[in-house]
Amino acid sequence: MSTLLGILRFAVGASFSLVMGLAEMMTMLLAGRRGRIFHGIARFWARWVLIICGVRVRVSGLEHLDFLHTYVYVSNHASMFDIPCVVAGIPDQIRIVYKRELHVIPFFGWGLKWGAYIPIERASGASAMRSLEEAAQKIRNGASVLLYAEGTRTLDGRLQPFKRGAFNLAIRAGVRVVPLTINGSFRILQKHSLIIRPGTVHLILETPIAVEGQAGKEAERKLMDQVHAAIAKNYVDQS
Repeated sequence: MSTLLGILRFAVGASFSLVMGLAEMMTMLLAGRRGRIFHGIARFWARWVLIICGVRVRVSGLEHLDFLHTYVYVSNHASMFDIPCVVAGIPDQIRIVYKRELHVIPFFGWGLKWGAYIPIERASGASAMRSLEEAAQKIRNGASVLLYAEGTRTLDGRLQPFKRGAFNLAIRAGVRVVPLTINGSFRILQKHSLIIRPGTVHLILETPIAVEGQAGKEAERKLMDQVHAAIAKNYVDQS
């Protein structure tokens, strides 16, 4: 019975996401790619998809942030639910860097394509660099950016090695980096699964790390190690 209910939650959540993707696409066609409007609709979608699927979000560390500033949020990635949990749980104007392959999903992916978030094509170095430059421009325009440093969702619930892209962006943009640990989402919906298990996701925000005056690959590697250690400190192995 629990498996059937989990599949039903997935079906209802996916259907709601398709409808909201269509709404976002139509809004963007009428209003243009205005980041605040797009993110406002995304927050509405996130809150309701979490309610539909029985997922609660707990946030620790908001006191470390000043939302008059922009940040590069860097987190681990365990589930499709990481995105709605972050969007609903953190009251910031966050632009998410997501994989371009999501564009093929009817309505939902089309809404992303027409929206204010940032697609990245991981297989193409040149395309990835263009995406990072787009992200840097959004930061200059007053928005924060979220990147998943592992590059893809974990398959076994363990924290994976990080890639350098997020740290290249942070140093290029000259804004502070917020290590963000996401615990609990792996159990709720694992990669390649259609079964949603209700539960609680815990977002843990660490003190922002300053990058002003830093440059070069060595600085990126040092920042990457620093952020990985901060996330690993709070990470709960979900294997």
